[in-house]
Amino acid sequence: MTSAPRCRSPQRRRSCGLVVPGPTPHILTSNEATPGAIMSDMAFLDETSADSGLIAADRLSDLLHITRAELATAVGLSRDSVSKSTRVGSPATQARLRDVVEIINRVRGWAGTPQQAFAWYRSQPLPSFGDQTAEALVKEGRAEAVKRHLDRIAVGGYA
Repeated sequence: MTSAPRCRSPQRRRSCGLVVPGPTPHILTSNEATPGAIMSDMAFLDETSADSGLIAADRLSDLLHITRAELATAVGLSRDSVSKSTRVGSPATQARLRDVVEIINRVRGWAGTPQQAFAWYRSQPLPSFGDQTAEALVKEGRAEAVKRHLDRIAVGGYA
């Protein structure tokens, strides 16, 4: 007669195939946000903005601990678009950078840090979009769809 493995500790329950409830990712809505959370969101946006109000590609890449070439690849722009000062200020480049900053800012509430939110942006497949990542959708010009998706999740909708 064989005995069943003891599945009392959370580690054992996982190895036995039992589900262990854990924290559910949650995105803060404006009604739930604490003043500290709002200030940290504003600090993140301030850190990525230049004095002119434009998104500074060099500050954003420094904040995410990546090179400008990696930033360009992640947002679907050419390396020159985020490296040359004349092209960084163009409306198309700024729109794409702003979309990425807004998406990272929305995910940051449950991801933890901007770097972890960026990792989510690059690698997490979204079932609602045929398992494409947010990065792939932004490159296709569907950043607004990603933002609506994140808003829907924030109010308790299904992913």
